[in-house]
Amino acid sequence: MTAWDFFAWLATVLLGGVLPARTALRFLAAPKGRVRWIAPYLVLGAALGMPTWMGDGNPLYYFPFLIAAFLIGYGGSLAARLVMGMIFFEWIIAWSMIVDTRAVLPGSAGYWGALAWKFAMWAAVWLLVRRVLRDGRRIALSGRLWALLGLLALSPLLSELAFSLWNVRAYTEEIVDGVLDAAFYTLLPFVFVSSIALLLAVVLLSQHQALEQEHQLADMRELYYQGIRREQEQVRRLRHDMRNHLTALSGLLEQGEAGRAAEYVRSLQAASGPSGAGRFTENDTVNIVLSAKARDIREAGLEADIRVSLPEKLPVADPDLCALFGNALDNAVEAAKDAADKRITVRARADKGLLMLRVVNAYAGKRTEKPDGLFGTTKADQRAHGFGLRGMREIAARYGGTLEAAARDGKFELVACLPLAENRTE
Repeated sequence: MTAWDFFAWLATVLLGGVLPARTALRFLAAPKGRVRWIAPYLVLGAALGMPTWMGDGNPLYYFPFLIAAFLIGYGGSLAARLVMGMIFFEWIIAWSMIVDTRAVLPGSAGYWGALAWKFAMWAAVWLLVRRVLRDGRRIALSGRLWALLGLLALSPLLSELAFSLWNVRAYTEEIVDGVLDAAFYTLLPFVFVSSIALLLAVVLLSQHQALEQEHQLADMRELYYQGIRREQEQVRRLRHDMRNHLTALSGLLEQGEAGRAAEYVRSLQAASGPSGAGRFTENDTVNIVLSAKARDIREAGLEADIRVSLPEKLPVADPDLCALFGNALDNAVEAAKDAADKRITVRARADKGLLMLRVVNAYAGKRTEKPDGLFGTTKADQRAHGFGLRGMREIAARYGGTLEAAARDGKFELVACLPLAENRTE
């Protein structure tokens, strides 16, 4: 290798990882540390300059480094980083094997020609992801969906790693040619296409989950507006009846029936007044959720102590706000229904660049904390419930925040803290 070749290779490693690293950033959050982003750039760039022949051990050695780079260089949940690392390894190494092993494509026989074909595919994937994620939405999936994607990614991953385990160089040339032909026309294309399909599946599942959350928010808005309409109808009815009430009171007072007039006033005071939606805060989304949940709290025979001070605009997506406040109050209502203390306390405010939410409620029986710091559901169907706290923690993690839960002395306390920096990296 000449000096020119060496410097060209070094530039490839240093700059070649830009496209795949930026592509991964469309799926994962940026890291908290200022220098941690360097890891995926360098490791992905190394894949561009690394020959990946059939039967070569390079993919086996490269795999743990790529997974480590995704764990270090990106933010978000652990499951998301592991699954995305697997998927990126699959499509990058599958294409490298196809290009490097044989001159299957024009111009791929030479090292620099193969390099050009790799870079072209990386650019194509980057453009594809940029197109399907052009709305700028953040990828948001539950832990269950990430686990499902991880299981689906195992099949192409193991198929791909098998090429390095076959050690085809130990066989005769005729057998090697047969193995290579079978791999090129079946397994390797399958691995590559499957990994690209998994990338698109991540996008589609995220969009589907966001749509479900938006539907939930729309249902809450409908309940909120129905409450407002009921309140307006009650006000109009009271105004219509006010003249009759004043006429009746005037007649009683003129007749000297002060006692009956006072009783009449007390009956009016005891009558049901407007009981529609209230105004808890300036933020419409949070107000809609609180209004809907306040109604659920009343219907459950509980008492709500809600003090929330949030601005009209927050740099948090409406579905995330809906899920955060909605799940917190749903859990509180479920636990407090069987407790002696029927009060649910809700405090939330935006102060000093932080959104802080605190929900306190009593509970009956015993709450067992899991190793991950969360608490299991008390419902009979353990498999269908118990994901509220985990989902809220994932939301907090996506925004670089925290969520803590504690149960002691018959009281359950949930505290969420999310940074509200407007320039937070997407």
